[in-house]
Amino acid sequence: MGLPRSTYYDVPRVPADDTEIVSRIQVVCDEFETYGYRRVGAALRHQGIVVNGKKVRRLMREHDLQPRRRRRFVATTDSMHTLPVFPNLARGMASDGPNPLWVADITYVAVVRFRYRYGFRRPRGARFASSTPRRRTGRSGPTTAAASLGP
Repeated sequence: MGLPRSTYYDVPRVPADDTEIVSRIQVVCDEFETYGYRRVGAALRHQGIVVNGKKVRRLMREHDLQPRRRRRFVATTDSMHTLPVFPNLARGMASDGPNPLWVADITYVAVVRFRYRYGFRRPRGARFASSTPRRRTGRSGPTTAAASLGP
């Protein structure tokens, strides 16, 4: 026949139409609502549908399947606590000039020792070590920096 053997075993790719791709994208977006076009494309590839990222992006935009944004800021203030709330004594004060009222706020912040200060130490003598890399020359004798860097 004149055809290579791999032609017989190769499965021809049938391009998927846009309606099937959009239905699969909707299933992925319903399950994972924060997935963008990159993750949706990866999920489609995992299902066996190979689609260009630009096409996934276009279909998601046309069918209003944009991901929900994650909130990066989480409010940690508990205003409904049972502890006493002290009144603001400076609320009604009018300022006549500089320095009539000084205000301070004491807030407890737990400080953990920073790794860059306490976790790492230089080895002894590292500060005085030469910045030139040292290699053995192969000859007997001391290791030299300049002689070993030649051709």
